[in-house]
Amino acid sequence: MILEIKKIKNVWHDLKDILSVPHTDKQYKKLVKVLDELIDEVGNDEKHQLAPLLETVGNLIEEYENDHYLQPNAEPIEILKYLMQENNLTQKDLAILGSQGVVSEILNGKRELNVRQIKALADKFKISPSVFI
Repeated sequence: MILEIKKIKNVWHDLKDILSVPHTDKQYKKLVKVLDELIDEVGNDEKHQLAPLLETVGNLIEEYENDHYLQPNAEPIEILKYLMQENNLTQKDLAILGSQGVVSEILNGKRELNVRQIKALADKFKISPSVFI
């Protein structure tokens, strides 16, 4: 166990910013950028060597958001529907998700959002990807 702690100490300086709960908005925004980069790198590959890091960073962001932002008790699809309504969007406006049939299946709960779609929605609405997870 002591060897493991020594290894961690050697790399902690480089990792502490992405493996610590953010306490400021600046730290939070930096972590969201890291999450975006991890999503780009890992994609849907659950066996990717960085997949556990993506999950950890997502959890850290979620913890910050739960403490600092009012979180609706809504499912990701309900949030998407709300955002569509607030922005006067139709299914056709969500071509970033795929065909109109795919969008319809997502909105009707027959299909879940994948990592690419989550990133696209986060970029479109300028919100954290964790909203759709």
